[in-house]
Amino acid sequence: MAGILAWFWNERFWLPHNVTWADLKNTDESTFPQAEDLYLACPLAFCMFMIRLVFERFIARPCALGLKIQANGPQKAQPNAILEKVFTAITKHPDEKRLEGLSKQLDWDVRTIQRWFRHRRNQEKPSTLARFCESMWRFTFYLYIFTYGVRFLKKSPWLWNTRECWYNYPYQPLTVDLHYYYILELSFYLSLLFSQFTDIRRKDFLLMFLHHVATISLITFSYVNNMARVGTLVMCLHDAADVLLEAAKMANYAKCQRLCNVLFVMFALVFISSRLGVYPVWILNSTVFESWEIVGPYPSWWVFNVLLVLLQALHTFWSYLIVRIACRAISRGKVSKDDRSDIESSSDEDEVLPPLQKHHTNGTNGTNGYLSSSPSPDEH
Repeated sequence: MAGILAWFWNERFWLPHNVTWADLKNTDESTFPQAEDLYLACPLAFCMFMIRLVFERFIARPCALGLKIQANGPQKAQPNAILEKVFTAITKHPDEKRLEGLSKQLDWDVRTIQRWFRHRRNQEKPSTLARFCESMWRFTFYLYIFTYGVRFLKKSPWLWNTRECWYNYPYQPLTVDLHYYYILELSFYLSLLFSQFTDIRRKDFLLMFLHHVATISLITFSYVNNMARVGTLVMCLHDAADVLLEAAKMANYAKCQRLCNVLFVMFALVFISSRLGVYPVWILNSTVFESWEIVGPYPSWWVFNVLLVLLQALHTFWSYLIVRIACRAISRGKVSKDDRSDIESSSDEDEVLPPLQKHHTNGTNGTNGYLSSSPSPDEH
């Protein structure tokens, strides 16, 4: 075990040339980031998850009910033992051949069976109230942590000159405010990673899982390497758009369409400008070129920058989805449904698509779970 730990914490991988772990030990004069500090994030992530449950129950839920958001979920499917057995044991998306067989067996028309399976799939989805509570929790955290980040960075020289992130690196002392900022962000994303298995199941589950893993890895890497200065810039930049996103989702669930439209436009502008403009020009330029010039590359430096580039690839994909949603909203006059809706399309489609040619349409909730569809008549 000791050999594995020695291999994992190899100084030549983690640290610049001629720097050892002994050089970064805490002293009476200076405190540096230590890998053991991150252990605190695990129990805090659990505490944060418990706080979320209390928040949703006693704060978000009353707010939702005050906005007249119904707790009722989608319309339940009519009880049927044969179809239930097919749904639970065989498939939730029967093909044309199976639909025809079930139609003959039950003496039901194919369209009715299609509708039953759609209702049964939707039956497992959470109500609009549950989605509102989830978004309100995230909105509250993002608003708090973004406000804290801005107040912290306003006093930091590296906000105004990113080269300060690399001067005297890695011998940059760790402050209490910076430590608090990092541990809180890491705890939140750990709680998101775990709660992803209990939250609303979305089509881009694996993509979001990758996003959370990449984010946690970046936070961990930058802390252990004492790249915390540039790490604070990355975290604050990302939190800015997330505040507007969750606010737009809440407005959508509350059926405040005009407010939803305004917030979505603001979110789209902030997201695209910050993650396709500011992030590569300001952050990646500093981590790749300025750090190369001042510090020079070493193995974990390459890993860190590969993770940052991976994040940029996700930004590009999500920006494409946002633009597509925006174009669709302009043509329809409102932000109503995106590519990752939580509730499947309803009988409106049945009137357009003939039996056995209708395809399952379960899109993406946009950018990070972003903006659920407005329910249609068959869903209530």
